[in-house]
Amino acid sequence: MRRSGQEFAHKGWAEEIGALGDLSREDLARLWQEAHEVAPPKSLHRDLLIRSAAWYVQAKRWGGLSPATRRTLKAAMTDAERAIAARRQGPAAAGESTSSGMGQTAGPRRKQPAPGARLIREWNGKRHVITVIEDGFVFEAKVYTSLTAIAHQITGTHWSGPRFFGL
Repeated sequence: MRRSGQEFAHKGWAEEIGALGDLSREDLARLWQEAHEVAPPKSLHRDLLIRSAAWYVQAKRWGGLSPATRRTLKAAMTDAERAIAARRQGPAAAGESTSSGMGQTAGPRRKQPAPGARLIREWNGKRHVITVIEDGFVFEAKVYTSLTAIAHQITGTHWSGPRFFGL
């Protein structure tokens, strides 16, 4: 049996949280609207609506995020917005090359280890040593053109080679 939003409002906070699963999607959407001041996306799963409503009930009771946390989040949002805006300005503004002719900037180029460098990775109790050469990598007396191929050889599954070796 689904409960109405009015029944929900008359309970104590612990009972309110426990009763969230009984609310209709419409009531959960109203709680989302109240908490976030915007309607929830239509594709939003019911479980997320319930979690959001539970947070909102607790925030009303205990005050939500601290001022310091709010400042930290606001600063992080500002930094993210600036980074997005800089990316949208395109390669001409940033002096970067593009990965395609569609105006998208290439991500930061990964620093390649210099020839002669040794990459060491322990996997399942075994130490694996890779030597960087001019045209690739040497692993177990065999030359590979990519670290990804070596990571696959070591693990038996697909890995990003640079990520596997911590580059």
